[in-house]
Amino acid sequence: MENILVVGVNTRAVACSLKRLGYAVYSADYFGTVDLRSCADRVESILDQKPGISCGRFSENFNPNLLREIALEMVGDVDGVISLAGSSPSWFPSRKIIGNMEVDGVEDKFALFQRLNKYFNVSPTYLPSDNAEVWEIISNAPEKKFILKPRSGAGGYGVRILQGHGSGVTGLPEEVNLSQWLLQEFIEGENVSASVLSTPDEAHTILTTKQIIGDCTLGQKEPFGYCGNLVPYPRGLVNEGDKVSHGELALTNLDQKISQMATKVVDHLSLVGSNGVDFINQNGELYVIEVNPRVQGTWECAELSLNLNMAQAHLEACQGQLPEVPPPQKFAVKMVVHALERSLVGDLHFPGVYDLPHPGVIIEEGEPMVTVLSTGPTPEAIMTSAQKKVDQLYRAVSPDI
Repeated sequence: MENILVVGVNTRAVACSLKRLGYAVYSADYFGTVDLRSCADRVESILDQKPGISCGRFSENFNPNLLREIALEMVGDVDGVISLAGSSPSWFPSRKIIGNMEVDGVEDKFALFQRLNKYFNVSPTYLPSDNAEVWEIISNAPEKKFILKPRSGAGGYGVRILQGHGSGVTGLPEEVNLSQWLLQEFIEGENVSASVLSTPDEAHTILTTKQIIGDCTLGQKEPFGYCGNLVPYPRGLVNEGDKVSHGELALTNLDQKISQMATKVVDHLSLVGSNGVDFINQNGELYVIEVNPRVQGTWECAELSLNLNMAQAHLEACQGQLPEVPPPQKFAVKMVVHALERSLVGDLHFPGVYDLPHPGVIIEEGEPMVTVLSTGPTPEAIMTSAQKKVDQLYRAVSPDI
């Protein structure tokens, strides 16, 4: 295998990992960032970034059919395809897919609930036929909160909390096709996740994560919108006398519980390669919320914390060989920085900043602008370092009026 096509909304991280391994990399993506082009031999993007022109709104402009079209133009030139968020492996010949081929029963969140309900802690989930049924479900459990979420999709976009009251439900859109949405009991707690490598025969959790969700200081307008990760799930540095290599990070009981449950979930779903499992931690009780049957947003943090190439690990797992993965050596954080206002961006090529927009473009308020990465010995140190970079970025852009 020499040529690999990476397809998804954002392909830069995976493309760069493959390029470091010596592959010829083809990319079909949405954003077409500046730094992607240094990692891919051929780049086709939906968004054509030009100085003085707005990049628009992702929710309005992204069309998976367009992504499919530009990807299919290249598929005949490659040996393998890695399908990321925003794409479907069903678009391509199964013999070329590097990862899971059948993902519909996982990406459909109600189908996933049905597959996991008998075996794992999951939030009660419903498919109401109309607004009256939504009201009936909520009114029968006045002590609980509920969320309305898209039946498919990623990144926490579109999720909203519904509140029941004497005359009905607030937060429910007037015009919504409920066949594409589901109603779910809202479990309050900490957003955590796990990255799992798996072959057809075995699975192993390589990293646990604390997720950054709905952070308005990062310009995120969506209350459940993905903003990044802190890895590994906070734990302590190992002491000299402990029976592990010095420099490794000590596991906590909760961390071990997350790892074990994530491995069981991935094994239960018969997934291969690199996959992610999202949980809510409610006072030590874990609830499976979603499963990502593909490469996750923690990709770069995993590489930095574990000191390995995740593309190589994913390829080996898909070929039936579970690689030896070292334990975490340091903490890493990823922050997805969104525009605080409609902004004109200049050259944002600062250390630790990635997914760079073309200089001179306009980023709309609330839209993703760049990604910040930071590593260090403690969560406090890297969060401080990353926040300084975020502040520097916001100072470097100007409002476009």
